[in-house]
Amino acid sequence: MELQRLARTATVDQVAACVREHGHVIIDELAPTESMDRIEAELQPYFDSTAFGHLSELGFATQRTGSLIARSPSVHELILQETLLGAVKQLLSHSATVQLALTEVTSLAPGAEAQFLHQDEMLYDNFPFPMDYEVFVNSLWALTDYTEEMGATRVVPDSHKAGAGANFSDEDGLPVEMDRGSVLLFSSKIYHGGGANRSDRIRRAIDIGFSVGWVRQVENQFLSCPMEIARTLPKELVSLMGYASTGGYGLVGDRENALTTLDLGDGE
Repeated sequence: MELQRLARTATVDQVAACVREHGHVIIDELAPTESMDRIEAELQPYFDSTAFGHLSELGFATQRTGSLIARSPSVHELILQETLLGAVKQLLSHSATVQLALTEVTSLAPGAEAQFLHQDEMLYDNFPFPMDYEVFVNSLWALTDYTEEMGATRVVPDSHKAGAGANFSDEDGLPVEMDRGSVLLFSSKIYHGGGANRSDRIRRAIDIGFSVGWVRQVENQFLSCPMEIARTLPKELVSLMGYASTGGYGLVGDRENALTTLDLGDGE
């Protein structure tokens, strides 16, 4: 088994096909270094104030900084990146709508222990989704360099075909080493986990997850992003945040479409 990689020139179809077949794909340097610089600068004040995890499963030496849409305008570019978003929409095309489920930066401090191997489907109360039904697709962007010594995420290739409750050892997981600006896109069914940070540097990943439109968001965008900011955002981003009506049913009484009723989605 080996990790799957594609160049940033890969097509939407190639990316989606790789995730379907292998459960994951690394796209090298999909975002320019300048974008990572801006994101890091915009979020630094929040990194400085984010608490470390209070539970072992959250990592006692791990910080999780959320509300990225409100806090970092440059993150919007990653969410709307055409190749990645196009592949996500293909992978979740069995749903009438696709929504943004989660935005956060995961920071592993030196000394952070390895995370247990898990499937992201556990976010949905361990509901037994069918093997051929994808509910959530996740992406991890390398905000810093991503090396094994720094605690690179470990992935068990092709394990999305193993089903719930499969037993894998830590040795089964391969470290996703990638340069800053690269991204790992993966199925919620694949077994993976953060590595141990044995370096003297912080390892940071921008976690942007998408789900089918009918499940509850992991991060409630109506609360994490103030309305005054939402009104300035592009229509596609606001729609992904959950404001678009579904099947004719709106979010603001009498089946009205929130995008127009609340004057949302007027940004460039």
